[in-house]
Amino acid sequence: MRSELTNEMATKPHYPILDGLRGVAAIIVVTFHLAEPFSTGNLDKMVNHGYLAVDFFFLLSGFVIGYAYDDRWHKMSVGNFFKRRIERLQPMVILGMTLGAIGFYYTDSTLWPLIHTIPLWKMLLVMLIGYTILPVPLALDIRGWQEMHPLNSVGWSLFFEYIANILYAVWIRKFSIMALSILVAISAVALAHLAISNGDVSGGWTLNVEQVRIGFTRTMYPFFAGLLLSRIFKPTQIKNAFLWCSLLVVIVLYMPRIGGAEHLWMNGIYDAICIIIVFPLIVYLGASGVMQTQRENRICKFLGKISYPLYMVHYPMVYFYVAWISNNKGITLAQAWPYAALILIGGIFLAYASLRWYDEPVRKWLRKKLA
Repeated sequence: MRSELTNEMATKPHYPILDGLRGVAAIIVVTFHLAEPFSTGNLDKMVNHGYLAVDFFFLLSGFVIGYAYDDRWHKMSVGNFFKRRIERLQPMVILGMTLGAIGFYYTDSTLWPLIHTIPLWKMLLVMLIGYTILPVPLALDIRGWQEMHPLNSVGWSLFFEYIANILYAVWIRKFSIMALSILVAISAVALAHLAISNGDVSGGWTLNVEQVRIGFTRTMYPFFAGLLLSRIFKPTQIKNAFLWCSLLVVIVLYMPRIGGAEHLWMNGIYDAICIIIVFPLIVYLGASGVMQTQRENRICKFLGKISYPLYMVHYPMVYFYVAWISNNKGITLAQAWPYAALILIGGIFLAYASLRWYDEPVRKWLRKKLA
């Protein structure tokens, strides 16, 4: 059954523009993290809405999961679904946590004064828990940033991605379009309330009640809105969709903060509109797009392939960068940008190398073992 399912899925039409958009968003995430050390808080970040890329990823994931699996359940068990998701996600989770562990004691910084007092066994325990993508309690917060994955901060979004996958496979895949629409509508209200009351949707990476609530709220609407979109999607033929959708993603994520400290709700409205309306529109346009040239197809294919590896391996490099900035007080972005550019370019090369020489071979091995 497994080989039959794999062969059948391989014959399904692909959405290369959505792959390309995922890569564009992943690159913006890296620039967001590279600019973040020069801000004093959410109000003055230079890549101010870069955090919304995670919500865009959730929506893309929901759309792709629905498209890939919704009509396969008569040939596929829940167990086989989870095997496929583990095969797809876990190799890079393990690599990202390993890179974070290797660099842990070398990020010497005033930001983490106690880092060299952490015993090796404790760091290894955090790494092993990180391999499972389960969050660590605050008692194991060895970096002191209150992260559920102190060795690779971005792991928090994978934790919620897995939760969304579990909810889909065990329960929500059985929902009718009407039931799913009601769930999505309720989730949209919860998301809008979170965004407007907080001034943004940023958060979800700490294992406490408030942050876990933010993580669930950020996951539920976009993931299941993507699933709903995959079920009602009727494609049209849109030319230059990759160009226009990429521009929309760039504009949305690089938009400066709106409203300032006096009117936090204004930025909350912006976040809510982007996630609830603009992101589904971008995915619809991207899925409807027509590839114009072979060059555009190659660009989208490359961006799609490196998107997930780049997301998972860049933050261990960012820890070094943040440590360097903190140890050189008063350094400006104008002085730091060559190093930031080096990390961005190096991150892309590392992502591609990880894909070719680690992720693809390991996934191929896992396919045989889990079949």
